[in-house]
Amino acid sequence: KGAAARLLESDMSPEDKRTLRGAEPSFIGAFAQANVGDTSPNILGAFCTDTGLPCDNPTSTCNNRTELCNARGPGWPDIFKSTHTIASRQFAKAKELIENSKVVLEGSIDYRHMNIDMSKVNVSLADGSFATTCPPAMGYSFAAGTTDGPGDFDFTQGSTSGNPFWNFLSHLIKNPTPDQVKCQHPKPILLDCGQITEPYAWQPSIVPVSILRVGQLLILAVPGEFTTMSGRRLRDAVRKVVGDAFGPDLKITIAGLSGAYSSYIATYEEYQEQRYEGASTIYGPHTLQAYIQNFEQMAAAMVKGQPIPAGPPTPDLSSKQLSFLTPVVDDGCPFGKDYGDVLVDVLKTPYKPGSVVTVEFQSASPRNDRRPNGTFLTVERLSANSTVSHMRSRKALGPLLLEADAGWEIVHTDSEWCTKYKWARPWKLSTESTATIEWTIPADALSGTYRIRHFGARKHLLGGIKQFSGTSSTFTVEGTSTDRPHHARISIS
Repeated sequence: KGAAARLLESDMSPEDKRTLRGAEPSFIGAFAQANVGDTSPNILGAFCTDTGLPCDNPTSTCNNRTELCNARGPGWPDIFKSTHTIASRQFAKAKELIENSKVVLEGSIDYRHMNIDMSKVNVSLADGSFATTCPPAMGYSFAAGTTDGPGDFDFTQGSTSGNPFWNFLSHLIKNPTPDQVKCQHPKPILLDCGQITEPYAWQPSIVPVSILRVGQLLILAVPGEFTTMSGRRLRDAVRKVVGDAFGPDLKITIAGLSGAYSSYIATYEEYQEQRYEGASTIYGPHTLQAYIQNFEQMAAAMVKGQPIPAGPPTPDLSSKQLSFLTPVVDDGCPFGKDYGDVLVDVLKTPYKPGSVVTVEFQSASPRNDRRPNGTFLTVERLSANSTVSHMRSRKALGPLLLEADAGWEIVHTDSEWCTKYKWARPWKLSTESTATIEWTIPADALSGTYRIRHFGARKHLLGGIKQFSGTSSTFTVEGTSTDRPHHARISIS
């Protein structure tokens, strides 16, 4: 999604000279999630890593082992290539839709928002009977993972019965009540999350839902990952309630993972199969119908122009959050080295498009300054009327400025797909670290003189964080031309 957004932004604003800190871009691309809970970008299918044969489809296993069953993307085995391929396809379709769009959104802007206690919703079923949702719980197949990220041990997808060993360990954490077991059936409960309250509830019971209207567009904001069929049923239910109230060309879409995260929402039928999505549908088999009922209520209120009850307040857990990530205590540097020093420099021979430029710097933990709206690296090109000697006199002035030196133009940052920033320590508990920066030269790169810079921040044992930077030697790119290319130009301020 992020790579697709970056491709779209570069295409829609090719000469965008926005700064990385503070200034507003002229175009923002966003690729949001809809009802894609059971989809995957690994479109080549799932195969066994030991034999190369397709996995067993019902259980997603190879010889009864889930960890051997892995899905393959279009660039397999290169995950970067797969990501770029999928991002490029999303970008191309988005551009096509933008260029061919003919519908103008007209009409009112409106919304309805409410909170629901999903652990105890009374649900009306199609046959006239009633049921309830359940306190949150995760099933066995949740631990099996998916072919996009398989689990370990002996968990498999499609498990509708427990295991004495795992039941014993599970019950040490929380033994589900008979009512909970009955409510969640046929899910065998592995983690009874909703009834575990220390240090706070392991999964939410109260979640927010919203309907947003922009003219003839309705956005259904849901706090989880709806499967494709769940999303279709939700949209169809809302459409029946709204009818032609907002015009004959009503468009309804879903904004997934909005406001909170309550895992997956599978259909009743999918829940019975207890694959990963069903096992991760935490409020029981009637979760989808509970959401549908509440969205129907919000849609009816919007059509009539009436308010709706706010529902119970969501708990504020911001002061209770726990972190098991150890803080950065101190950054170290080898004797005779300084932060930002170049350890592995560029080649002296010219580079061509498609080549990879690699520079390794002495660095420090990136957690000292995550550089929001900034960058850990820049690829810079010497302007046509400037000289390297001019650049050096500029750098000799001393102060670290988060901007290009006079005579240099920033052409890429760490937000670009063509750059990679790799941080590493020589061993786990070492205070020393390095940053390796790679730039794959694009096909439309200009000929000229370039350099690569690294930005970081180091922490001292006695406290305090100090910024640093490093600069590679200059190198030459023999590109397609010396004219200005059609891609984003970014400066840092």
